[in-house]
Amino acid sequence: MRVLIDIPDDDLAVLDALARRNGRSRAAEVREAVRAHLRCRTGQDWIARGFGYWRERGEASDVADAARRKRG
Repeated sequence: MRVLIDIPDDDLAVLDALARRNGRSRAAEVREAVRAHLRCRTGQDWIARGFGYWRERGEASDVADAARRKRG
């Protein structure tokens, strides 16, 4: 689907530079930005997915616990 949006000139210049640096089109960069934004807004970002994965493991569950175990 095509969408018409207004992007400020300053943001467009940064977007174009990013696209050139990544060897991608402007449209590809915008699609990726929208995808990343939606993942973040819908709780699908990697931080939200990864938070607490190690909680149930028998090993050190956080940095402080790991330090205490190392000290004995």
